[in-house]
Amino acid sequence: MIRLAWRRSASRNSLVEPARLLAAAFLRADGPLQDSGGHVRCFRPILHPPSERSPTHRRPQPAYHLSSPVFMSMASGGTSPTHHKHTNRLAEERSPYLLQHAHNPVDWYPWGQDAFDKAKNEDKPIFLSVGYSTCHWCHVMERESFEDEEIGKILSDNFVCIKVDREERPDVDKVYMTFVQATSGGGGWPMSVWLTPDLRPFIGGTYFPPTDHARRPGLKTVLNRIIEQWQNNRPALESSGERILEALKKSTAVAANPGQGPPPAPAVASRCFQQLAHSYEEEYGGFRDAPKFPTPVNLMFLMSYWSVNRSTSEGVEALQMALHTLRMMALGGIHDHVAQGFHRYSTDSSWHVPHFEKMLYDQAQLAVAYITASQVSGEQMFADVAKDILLYVSRDLSDKSGGFYSAEDADSVPPSGGPEKREGAFCVWTASEVRELLPDVIEGAAGAATLADIFMHHYGVKEQGNVALEQDPHGELQGQNVLIVRYSVELTAARFGISVEKANELLASARTQMAKVRESRPRPHLDTKMLASWSGLMLSAYAAVGAVLGDEASLERAVQAGNFLKEHLWDADRQTILRSCYRGDEMEVQQISPPISGFLDDYAFVIRGSLDLYEATLRTEWLQWAEELQQRQDALFWDGQDGGYFCSDPGDGAVLLRLKEDQDGAEPSANSVSASNLLRLSHYSGRREWLQRSRQLLAAFSDRLTKVPIALPEMVQALMAQHYTLQQIVICGQRDAPDTAGLLAAVNSLFLPHKVLMHIDDDADGFLRQRLPALSSMSQQGGVATAYVCQDFTCSLPVTDPQELRRLLLDGATERQTE
Repeated sequence: MIRLAWRRSASRNSLVEPARLLAAAFLRADGPLQDSGGHVRCFRPILHPPSERSPTHRRPQPAYHLSSPVFMSMASGGTSPTHHKHTNRLAEERSPYLLQHAHNPVDWYPWGQDAFDKAKNEDKPIFLSVGYSTCHWCHVMERESFEDEEIGKILSDNFVCIKVDREERPDVDKVYMTFVQATSGGGGWPMSVWLTPDLRPFIGGTYFPPTDHARRPGLKTVLNRIIEQWQNNRPALESSGERILEALKKSTAVAANPGQGPPPAPAVASRCFQQLAHSYEEEYGGFRDAPKFPTPVNLMFLMSYWSVNRSTSEGVEALQMALHTLRMMALGGIHDHVAQGFHRYSTDSSWHVPHFEKMLYDQAQLAVAYITASQVSGEQMFADVAKDILLYVSRDLSDKSGGFYSAEDADSVPPSGGPEKREGAFCVWTASEVRELLPDVIEGAAGAATLADIFMHHYGVKEQGNVALEQDPHGELQGQNVLIVRYSVELTAARFGISVEKANELLASARTQMAKVRESRPRPHLDTKMLASWSGLMLSAYAAVGAVLGDEASLERAVQAGNFLKEHLWDADRQTILRSCYRGDEMEVQQISPPISGFLDDYAFVIRGSLDLYEATLRTEWLQWAEELQQRQDALFWDGQDGGYFCSDPGDGAVLLRLKEDQDGAEPSANSVSASNLLRLSHYSGRREWLQRSRQLLAAFSDRLTKVPIALPEMVQALMAQHYTLQQIVICGQRDAPDTAGLLAAVNSLFLPHKVLMHIDDDADGFLRQRLPALSSMSQQGGVATAYVCQDFTCSLPVTDPQELRRLLLDGATERQTE
């Protein structure tokens, strides 16, 4: 667990020897965890590739083999203690994750100056534990170790113990996760790191069992060895940790060479496509065999790649990969067929048995991916799934204030009761439950079939359960069924001799009845923390779906979300986004004091959401706010020397690494989103410096984009947009008039990844006209709404007919492909 070996070849020579010395200091040469070569013997899990760095895993015993890295266990789901024999200072916090640890027999501190001062004053090392409220292995470690009186005393007497919610403080999480990944070869949550009083890490890992198990050192063993070494070998700990940290600063630096521009977009995009195609799994879609993650950033890149390569075999293949993956996910168990929304990921290659946690950021990105697929393919099914996702979020993850909750847990108490929560208990079904719930014989169906017969056939329900043993190592799903569409509606209808319309009606009725039963079951834990960044992603989703479908309810919900962000997560006096707010006991929105200032992803995702909301509603207040936020983001995070944005305020002395996120994973990196935001804003504002800043950002990430573009598919899209330049689609007309709506519907019916949509009316001094003098020559023709399609404000002839506008835009897409 304590082996610290450097895995990045660029710094290998500078770090391997200190790491070996540090390991030797902890584990005696004759210790059971040493191998013959002097390295610590411990375990390594199966890790996700760079494009899917989301170190969470379901519930099986961690998969490991003998090797030298630190044992890394994946995390998700969980329970919380019910006995309050102890109360610590986390009881004063608002984070659901911190509150879950408020009654541990551990003297926990939240991250902050009080803890830092205590460590310095008492000259004690810091034990930093990082996780999140719906993290299963976090709860396992709490139950096994942090609720243990003996371990609690060891921790409290010898360490300053700090607990961090990674969703509240992603800056802290990124710094120490970078350390853990670099020194162990993997990462995950819970993350356990030991620091000097000046916050420098010297040992790190993830989940530790409470006592030694086989060849794995337990937490007691690790704690006692750290205490011993802190007393007897402290200089070695401090110097080795310092050297590793300095090497990390060099190896994580992102910078452009003087005079360097962005890399060539067509070559980078082609390489990204080839890398994705190499990892693509053809039968069920997705990337790699198992576990399978939704990876919306990959799917959106593939559809963007198709948009400029429509007539090539690579473009056709890219579109097929994206649509097949989205289709198979929608049919699979990762999609909640009864209560909507998507689970975190699938533990198997066929999208069948999920890890049942539901995250807001997944819902947001998948809704955009599915509505985009509907634009590209014209298939109603994709639009239905997008609406399905928003239904789930509106019902289960929405606060009355307009905000969005962060997540639902994977585990809950089974309907039959009992003290232990089980994964998926809220979602799964036995065959007998289905038969009891849906007993009606269907008139005209073959063999006097019941509604249960039809439902069970369609969704693969089996008498003995449909979860394979290897997918259920803890026996929690024994005899249970995870619903998965096994047959098309047409085949199900034919099997029972009924019409397709009748089959659809019956299946919908069955799902409604089952949803009512689900509502009566004990619900999983709901993380009611509301984050600016994830709310920004969700704002984009409601805006996109509402615009494409012309759905006023979705657009109204998007506006409500925007107003929530302005009211509760924007400090207008300090011109600062706030990271998070919380649901109070009376369902009111609460804030901690002092509030946590926003990070780069909060700004970038809210700016994108505001731009999307402007294009969906044509209300310039959202465009104005996006400009205001971008100016503030530039002031706080821009690296004027090397280009790109730091993830957190570089002036925060408690954050030791000035990182620039270089990975689009479960969420897109904020730098990737910012590259697109800057480009869009430059067209809306006429500010050339934002266009130049976008180019500088892409240049800073040039090495990463050139070598491993699969790590940054979102940024590759921004690079493509730079290369092809954005079209300006200008609509002149009264905003709420039917003729304006007709032109907008034509634009929104198409997937146009390289465009900005603008609206001007009769106001000669309007917001956009003030910024863009070229718009002064555009006006309605013949008193009706008129569209102009422009490139650098060199425009086509005015168009008033929606179908003609649609043809013009399609022709433009063909021309851009030829270029």
